[in-house]
Amino acid sequence: MELLNELFSTLLSTIYDVAPIIFIIAFFQLFVIRRPFFRLNDLITGMAYVLLGMTFFLVGLDKALFPLGSAMAQQLTSPDFINPSTDQSISIAWQDYIWVYIFGACIGFATTLAEPALIVVAIKAQEISGGSIKARYLRLAVSIGVAIGISLGAFRIVSGIELHLFIIAGYVIVIIQTMFSPKLIIGLAYDSGGVATSTVTVPVITALGIGLASTIPGRNPLLDGFGLIAFACLFPIMAVLAYAQFADWTSRRASPKETEQEGE
Repeated sequence: MELLNELFSTLLSTIYDVAPIIFIIAFFQLFVIRRPFFRLNDLITGMAYVLLGMTFFLVGLDKALFPLGSAMAQQLTSPDFINPSTDQSISIAWQDYIWVYIFGACIGFATTLAEPALIVVAIKAQEISGGSIKARYLRLAVSIGVAIGISLGAFRIVSGIELHLFIIAGYVIVIIQTMFSPKLIIGLAYDSGGVATSTVTVPVITALGIGLASTIPGRNPLLDGFGLIAFACLFPIMAVLAYAQFADWTSRRASPKETEQEGE
């Protein structure tokens, strides 16, 4: 009964949150464009699926993903796991949290690869580019970028280094990459950071960051627990630009060889 009450309460909250979107779309369709909705029955059915899906997803986050992320962070940062010896006088260095960095990279890669928004964008990019941009490779590049970003973000929480130093340095690298990257990929690369941090990735990353900051001595969950999403947004841009530069370099390298073979 308690679960049903929570589902119903979350459903009402979801309807309240989605209502402005529905109102705006209906207003522009009926009063600005002045056209009826196409396939209205399918539209209503799809909207019902969206509301139910968001409701179950939000309840699932509260019941499973957030507690799981916090529990994993607590276990990986527990002194008993990091330093099993009974001598508690031995200080713990950032190098002792190697499993935290590995876990952050793995969970970042896995959640991003399953991100629905990224799948949609990758498929559209492949369709529009005529197959020159492969959806699978784009998803892999973004996932690798998030994995590196989450791992580095976990290192920042453990080491206590200021967040802005990483972000400034990262965007300097992005600017340099942009200057030498194919123009066709730049917009897609910048969008990749946004689509990588959506419904699946953000809750898990947030739970991990807060869990780390709550369990590591000397860290404040409010000051240090957030910021991982910034890494997850930044490093996919680097990864996609690097992928584009590598693909452009390999194609230019292959072109002279093909020209020589045709001449022979």
